Order: sequence, then structure tokens, then C-alpha cells
Amino acid sequence: MRFVDEASVYVKSGDGGRGCVSFRREKFVPKGGPDGGDGGKGGDVIILGKKGLISLLDFKYKRSYKAEKGQLGGGKNKRGRNGEDLFIPVPLGTVVFDEATREQLADIVEDGQMFVAARGGLGGRGNARFVTPVRRAPRLFDDGQKGEERNLRLELKLLADIGIMGLPNVGKSTLLSRLTQARPEIADYPFTTLTPSLGVFADDDHTLVLADIPGIIHGAAAGKGLGLTFLRHIERTRTLLWVLDASSSSLAKDYRTLATELGLYRKEMLERPRIIVLNKADLVARASLTRKEAALRKKGEHVVTVSALTGAGMDRLRETIWEGRDLHAHG
Repeated sequence: MRFVDEASVYVKSGDGGRGCVSFRREKFVPKGGPDGGDGGKGGDVIILGKKGLISLLDFKYKRSYKAEKGQLGGGKNKRGRNGEDLFIPVPLGTVVFDEATREQLADIVEDGQMFVAARGGLGGRGNARFVTPVRRAPRLFDDGQKGEERNLRLELKLLADIGIMGLPNVGKSTLLSRLTQARPEIADYPFTTLTPSLGVFADDDHTLVLADIPGIIHGAAAGKGLGLTFLRHIERTRTLLWVLDASSSSLAKDYRTLATELGLYRKEMLERPRIIVLNKADLVARASLTRKEAALRKKGEHVVTVSALTGAGMDRLRETIWEGRDLHAHG
């Protein structure tokens, strides 16, 4: 399924129903009084968080949402029926903005959470509501109020406990598939991961959700490559896995690139607890690995060396991830 994490939609709540002008007409009441009922309230448009949805794809095909109008008032003081509310389900993690002002209106993070994006108009008064001692047979009524309308911007930030990030082709997708039951596309060329992938990492007592985002390249924070587009998907994560290619001839530069681009995107992300994962250990001699691990630990990093391809070191990484819930934030 195509992954979509941004969408613009138009929402319009229902107009209120018009009030009724009516007079009692009964066999022995030739000059009955006014009995026009009020119109019904228009339906609201409500954004609804729904567990299980993972994309805003539906909003690429339907961009306009209108709730039902309130019904007209009736004779015999009958109030018009209220218009039905329109519920728009969205994935958990959806942030709702007013497109015109860019004001954040809601952050939908819980199943069943609701936000009224547009309130329906109130129904108009019928002529029975206009009776006074000097105006006994009014023919006055109110039109219903217009419902609210607005353009919304929806942006999805995936809800994940662990975010996996790194340069292209460092093995993030293979790592995700080893840690979870996720089956992302895996191949030996840059930008295989074109969209974020989610996986669930569980043992007998705990469950964690991991998110793998497209590779970060130099200049990502300035809009190059794919990583910047998806960096917001790790904003909510508690812990980050920085995946580095142990066989790289420029490991220190790769490390600096990740740190620089993440800091340029959002400086506080550098303070998030993290684990450095040295992947592709099967391609590097032990002595070289030892030197590279030592250089990273000298920077104060928590390092775990693995081969996602062969599975070496994965048990230690799993243990470290659980322990990572208690990792200290970087300062």
C-alpha cells in the first residue's frame, strides 16, 4: 500500500435548519396560535483517531467532507431533526493544522480521540418563538446558522518507541526485519527505503514499535534526498538507533553527517537517548572493529556491533534496546 503522510482537505459542517411558520388548524380552533417549530442543528465534522490506520492515503482520493444539514422545523411545534455528525477517521499520530494560518488545532494520538474540526450551525427559530403579548400571530422565523467551513492540513507523525536512522545502504531495513516481523524491501542500493517502515519488537512481557526511515544524506536538512521528508516520524520516539556501516572507509564522517543533519532539523533530537549500531561487522576484521568501537565510545556513545545479515550480535542489541528504555539522554 502506498504510504502518504501529508494531505489537505476541505471540511464543511451542516447548516442549521430553517425555522417554521405555522398556525394551529384544528376543527374547533378556528384561530389557533402560531406553532412553528425550530430547525435542527447542522452536523459537526469530527476528526477521529482510529487504531490500525497507518497512512493518509484515503485523503488523496477524497478531499472534501460535508456533514448533513439540519432539517426544517415543522408545524405543531415539531423541531427539525439534527443533521448527522460526520466522522473522519485518521491514523494515530495525525497532527491537524488550519491550512490558512498554520495553527496547530489537534494532535490525535489515542484511539477514539475526537476533535471537532467544524461545528454545525444552530437551527433557526420557528414563529412560535416570536410570540409576545402584543404580537400574537407572528410570521417571523430565523434561517438556520451557516455551518463552519475550513481547509485543514493533515500531517502524520508515526507513533513509535524506537527510531532507526542512518545513511542510505547501511542495512537499516535488514536490521528492522531481524528485530521484528516487518518485511521491508531490502536491496543493495541507496534509497531502497522510500517510505517509513514500522515493525513490532516483542518479548513475553513487553512490546515496542520500531520505525525505519529513509536514509539521511549530507544536505538532508536543506531538503536533499528523502530523509528530511520523513524525519518527523522519529520526533516522538523515546530512543534512536543510529546505524553506521562498520565497513565504511569514512566512519567518522558518516557519524558527523548524521549528527549534523539531525541537529539542523531539530537540535533537541541530538539530546534524545540513542544507541550506535555498528552494522555489517561480517565485512570487517576484528582489530579494525575494535578501533572503531573505541573511537565512538570515546565520544560517549553506547555502541553495539552487529551483522544484521548473519544475525551476529543481534541478541545483545535486543537486550540493549530493552535496557535503552533507561538510557540517559544526551546533553
